[in-house]
Amino acid sequence: MTSAGEEKKAGIERLQYLVEEITKLGDSRDRMHRVLEYASKLGCLPAEAKISANRVMGCTAQVWLTVELTVDGRVRFAADSDSAVTRGLCALLVEALNGASSQEVLAVPVDMLRGLGFGMEAQSRGNTWHSVLITLQKRTSMLVAQMAGFSPVKPFPSILVTADEVTAQGDFAKAQVRYLQPDVSKVHELAELLKQKQIGVVAHFYMDPEVQGVLVAAQKLWPHIHISDSLVMADRAVTMADAGCRYIAVLGVDFMSENVRAILDRAGHQQVGVFRMSADHIGCSLAEAAESSAYLQFLNEAAVTPKSLHVIYINTSLETKAQAHALVPTITCTSSNVVQTVLQAFAQIPDLTVWYGPDSYMGANLAEMFRQMLALSDEEIAAVHPSHSRLTISALLPRLHYFLDGTCVVHDLFGKEVVDRVREGYGDAYQTAHFEVPGDMFALAMEAKQRGMGVVGSTQNILNFIEGRVKEAIGHGFDDRLQFVLGTEAGMVTAIVGGVSKLLGEVSSRGTKIEVEIVFPVSSEAISATSSAHGTTGYESTLVKLPIVPGVASGEGCSLSGGCASCPYMKMNSLDSLMQVCQLLGTSNDKRLAAHQARVFTAEIAGQTVGDLGCEPILHMRHFQATGSLSDALVQHICRSYQPIKQ
Repeated sequence: MTSAGEEKKAGIERLQYLVEEITKLGDSRDRMHRVLEYASKLGCLPAEAKISANRVMGCTAQVWLTVELTVDGRVRFAADSDSAVTRGLCALLVEALNGASSQEVLAVPVDMLRGLGFGMEAQSRGNTWHSVLITLQKRTSMLVAQMAGFSPVKPFPSILVTADEVTAQGDFAKAQVRYLQPDVSKVHELAELLKQKQIGVVAHFYMDPEVQGVLVAAQKLWPHIHISDSLVMADRAVTMADAGCRYIAVLGVDFMSENVRAILDRAGHQQVGVFRMSADHIGCSLAEAAESSAYLQFLNEAAVTPKSLHVIYINTSLETKAQAHALVPTITCTSSNVVQTVLQAFAQIPDLTVWYGPDSYMGANLAEMFRQMLALSDEEIAAVHPSHSRLTISALLPRLHYFLDGTCVVHDLFGKEVVDRVREGYGDAYQTAHFEVPGDMFALAMEAKQRGMGVVGSTQNILNFIEGRVKEAIGHGFDDRLQFVLGTEAGMVTAIVGGVSKLLGEVSSRGTKIEVEIVFPVSSEAISATSSAHGTTGYESTLVKLPIVPGVASGEGCSLSGGCASCPYMKMNSLDSLMQVCQLLGTSNDKRLAAHQARVFTAEIAGQTVGDLGCEPILHMRHFQATGSLSDALVQHICRSYQPIKQ
């Protein structure tokens, strides 16, 4: 099949030649035939090599890979698959790279097979090839380090889930697993208390694992308990009030209880009490960034720019939303709908200018995502949003502005040091990242997403992605092991383990063994100081009151500023505080309860109460979610709004 001249080519050059040889064949059937020819030349791995340790993740078919490094630094590897086409793709790698130097193997671009299509399944086959190459490079890198005498990279803490058990590696992971099976007496005590006093509970995914474990178990005894991201919490509170709940206990930071209070009031449930779990302020570094003088300056600049829309992250206070909306037409967004919100806004108002805040990482990631879209075809861009093309994306980029000094103390930890360790030790795993993470983590997850191995989005998006990949593995019908890097707050693990355990339990009788590992990529230093730019509100002092979160051991990293990917503010919502507040409800301890009541905004801005005005951006988002377009009222507000700042 190859001439003497072709045999002289090696490494990337040789692989490039093989790929071009196939892509020059115009008909997909001819391409397929040529790949199958290569498959027929590939030797089979012996049965003893087809074990789980040699499996390649992210492949629709079963793929096995063995890798060795010779004393002179040459990579010797073999691959096999139960799919003929996948064998052919593996054969291309073996043909080109087997015996190449480790430097040559590690230098191969993962997108070299782009354009090598065979028809309907081209994308999944391309993803398989990428997964095999990345796994080859990861194992090669580990062998090079081992040969050089370097100590192996210490693994991150993780939780392994099977149909039969949940096990943990590392002290931090053990702290999470400890509460997945909660104290039965505490579960019954809480459920009876909630039922007796008609208390509904809405909690965020980032709660302490002890609280989540008890709440999840108590749901079976009292239905008015809900754990979700911040957007859904207020909606569920309304549902609970409609069902007769007299009180709503909110487990989250203060802007969440404020939102619940305001939405209940607008729904006609002013008589339903809303209570937070701490007598102290429960802050949020991100929400407080939007209360700074720097953010006001950001809004003032928007106010003097014609046809401006302020897109504000839902994780901000009601007062911030009201003050912003009084200056600039404002719509809230979530990490799951921010892309579509911005694209739709530009589609409806082509000469619009968008001002996003306060999360600087999310803003930068949003702009980077749009820049990456310029490399797509118009058809691919239209699949993201039907009104856009490379021309419109190019036109909107200069008119997309984002705030430069707002971060979440937890997501701030997912920086370059963590990402370097993830790439080295977990480059072939599934990558998940919240939209709030720094650019390095965002880029890693986006790269994985492009080959079907990653997700970037909200906490719910991450949960859905993990459960979706587990369902796919179950559907394949063979033993499998999946590994997910959790690029968000560790509190998500309770919902993830619960969802995965349920899926695996439903198919345990089939005899298929599937293992799912959740990896916590924590920082070794785990120090994330609160930005001084956020200090205008005086909330930073809250941090010094907090206990150190669980897991300080073996360099896994925990700190008062959010180490272990664990939010120190959210951990102010303890199980004890929930029990104490619930016991006080309906008693005469009004003074003690007063400190726990959600804030009600009665002051007025431009003739409206802060509560009503702050709800308007949320209602604009509700309209967008229901219809897919900005409301006429918001569009008219944008088109007529222009407020020169008086000097």
